Amino acid sequence: MTTAPANLLAVRRLLLDTIKALDPASVGIVGDPAHRGGYHTGADRVVANDYSVVESRRDSAGLTLHASALDVGVFSVRSGGATHNLRTFSAWCVAQCRADSADSRDLREIIYSPDGKTVRRWDRLGRRSTGDNSHLYHTHFSFFRDSTKAGRDQTPLFRRYLTSIGLLEDRDMTPEEHAWLKTVHKNLTVLDGRNPVGQIYTRMAMGEDDATPGYVVPHPTLKSLGAQLTALQSTLAVLADAGLADEQAVVASVLAELTPEKIAAAIPPTVAKQVADELAKRLVA
Repeated sequence: MTTAPANLLAVRRLLLDTIKALDPASVGIVGDPAHRGGYHTGADRVVANDYSVVESRRDSAGLTLHASALDVGVFSVRSGGATHNLRTFSAWCVAQCRADSADSRDLREIIYSPDGKTVRRWDRLGRRSTGDNSHLYHTHFSFFRDSTKAGRDQTPLFRRYLTSIGLLEDRDMTPEEHAWLKTVHKNLTVLDGRNPVGQIYTRMAMGEDDATPGYVVPHPTLKSLGAQLTALQSTLAVLADAGLADEQAVVASVLAELTPEKIAAAIPPTVAKQVADELAKRLVA
């Protein structure tokens, strides 16, 4: 008995859960009991020389009791400031197939209407170019039978469409992507030189990441800021030992060590703008 495979049921559920305007009765997988031959049938209902079996090794090797097709009926939704419907959905899917996107490669064919008047067929095998007039009102997707036999996830293409029109947030990450992100996070948060990434960041902070002879780092580094702090501490120590209590003398001595260039280099950009604005006000006054 022909049955609907779990991977196509998942696509059906995704579409119905996301496109509320879709009638559940218009999104089908298994052909009605009278249906014989084609991708809507499984091994018990295919016919002699059935095109859904004999034209591709992927189909003949993947033949099971599973149907391997999905029909999607008429709908219209507003999202992202635009109207999206069966025609724009079908055209988008066909464009992905023509571009050979990775998530469309299990699709054998799409029978659709771009305008509600003409039926067209995109066929990966280049065998056919049209279909009957029922496809003015629904779009047919055939999946190579080996993909349904293997239970391969077919939701990514449709999820990507729903995301592109704003009905879904960006898809959840795969376990592999989670592992990759965890590794990146770990590397970026260990900056004390215990691993290669940490060593790179440490060199950058110290101003030692460029091996060009004579290269002068154009921004403050831990090394340059440390040198300025050491000089400031030395100056204060000398003043303290000399018993200088005059505040103005202390300030003058400190400023003698901090040139305008050093001060500018040590001030963050946001603070620098505030200082510049304040100085401009005082000059005007």
